[in-house]
Amino acid sequence: MLATVQQLQELMKEVEKEDPIDFADLPFEEDELRLITANQICEMAAALENFNEEDRHLTLLAVAAKLVLENMVLHIQLLRQHGQEVGMDASAILQGIRNKK
Repeated sequence: MLATVQQLQELMKEVEKEDPIDFADLPFEEDELRLITANQICEMAAALENFNEEDRHLTLLAVAAKLVLENMVLHIQLLRQHGQEVGMDASAILQGIRNKK
């Protein structure tokens, strides 16, 4: 059973309680960004309906891993833009991102 867009949006808000997103001064409404994201993920999940359970699970793990990597790269870019020293230990950077939230 696939989640609806609305269910996914609510789940996203629940997850954000533990790990809030800093939307800062983006010129978009937070709920609008959640809706766009939830729609995209629901479309992706629907496209996986013909996959067996193992392939679907592996694909969703790959998507999550890609998003964590993208988040880390963006975080490092922001650190560098603000003149902060970025060491060569990517594991430490990821751990710092986790501990910051």
